[in-house]
Amino acid sequence: MRDDTAGGRDETPSQHREVLRLALPAFLALVAEPLFLLTDSAIVGHLGTPQLAGLGVASAMLLTAANVFVFLAYGTTSVVARQLGAGNRAGAIAAGIDGTWLAVGLGAVTAAVVAAAAGPICRLFGASPEALGHAVTYLRISAISIPAMLVVLATTGVLRGLQDTRTPLAASVLGFTSNIALNILFVYGFGWGIAGSALGTVLAQSGMAAALVVVLMREAGRHQVTLRAHPGRILGAARTGIPLLVRTLALRAVLLVTTWVAAGLGDVPLAAYQVSATIWSFLVFALDAIAIAAQAITGRTLGEGDVVRTRSATTLMVRWGIIAGFALGIILLLLRTVLPHLFTSDPAVQAAIAAALVIVALSQPLSGYVFVIDGVLIGAGDGRWLARAMLANLVLYLPLILGVHLMGDWLLEDGSARATGNAVMWLWLAFTGFMAIRGVLMWARVRTDGWMVTGATR
Repeated sequence: MRDDTAGGRDETPSQHREVLRLALPAFLALVAEPLFLLTDSAIVGHLGTPQLAGLGVASAMLLTAANVFVFLAYGTTSVVARQLGAGNRAGAIAAGIDGTWLAVGLGAVTAAVVAAAAGPICRLFGASPEALGHAVTYLRISAISIPAMLVVLATTGVLRGLQDTRTPLAASVLGFTSNIALNILFVYGFGWGIAGSALGTVLAQSGMAAALVVVLMREAGRHQVTLRAHPGRILGAARTGIPLLVRTLALRAVLLVTTWVAAGLGDVPLAAYQVSATIWSFLVFALDAIAIAAQAITGRTLGEGDVVRTRSATTLMVRWGIIAGFALGIILLLLRTVLPHLFTSDPAVQAAIAAALVIVALSQPLSGYVFVIDGVLIGAGDGRWLARAMLANLVLYLPLILGVHLMGDWLLEDGSARATGNAVMWLWLAFTGFMAIRGVLMWARVRTDGWMVTGATR
């Protein structure tokens, strides 16, 4: 049992440099995903409020369809890093190839289901008929990109496990810049509206996947690792990822029920929530860069059997996460009245976004702590505990968010812009409660020794 977050404070300058070497490129790569959505939101938002509200519904479902399989990145990072720490680089690459084949299969099935059921899926949110039409259009087209999104997750996980965060950065820069150019061309140049935005994202994600697969193939060739699919090993990778899948499904349920409550408040609150949630996602990925470093370092040091270094690195990265959270929160508070104008020209939506961003900003230090500890436990392969904890989080969060749903009519009673802003603020206060519960559970876990299992496999 430990009295502090990670036990001991014997970090060395080399650990600082190692975290920075992994975290900085990871940060720049991670922000590419929310930048996809920020770009889409900025471009689509100027088409109209119904289009922006429709994007909010469709993007929530698209991210859910892809990110429920985030274990393809997180689980692969842990397994590959442990193998690398144990001195088996060829085994590390082979594990990554198994994960990539698993991504291809899961992506094909998921894309077919999402495209076929786009209408019924979007109707679950109860958005207005006009917003619903735009949501279905965007989701049906963008579903084509799901296999590529999953391949990006898997191959990125391999490279992170190999302590390489620069290559995913290069692929992300390529994807982001092409996404901007394609969206502008298709939406404004060709006049394809929200459908053009979806198609631009499909092409950009596909380009990223292709680039990362080429890198993995070259790495396999250098170490004489076969690229053939091995059904038994692929099924083994799937079984290993089940706890993280459960954890992610519970997390996505939290995000989906929050979007559902926002949709029930009306188009203006939903549009405001879409933009504020996209900005929150951007900040999440910024903070998650340290968590990515935590995954790679924790997996490798435990693979080496170095418990002392694991604890000291955890303490260091937690401190970095909290400080980064404070810095991002201050920046967001200063920009809270400026950012809404980038996404919409509707004064009511702008006011509601500005109100929501106050709560988002104040919660960032908490987010920094939670995401770093999450990364440490994922890197340690502590998937079963993470699954149980997230299910508990979901159960405890439901009364908070459903309370906002029940208060909806009362919060919006006078229909004023101030009332709309207050409603969105209550939505974010409930979500901050979820993050606080998550933080308490993670603090209780990380101060024990149960998550530190050493060796090539857990």
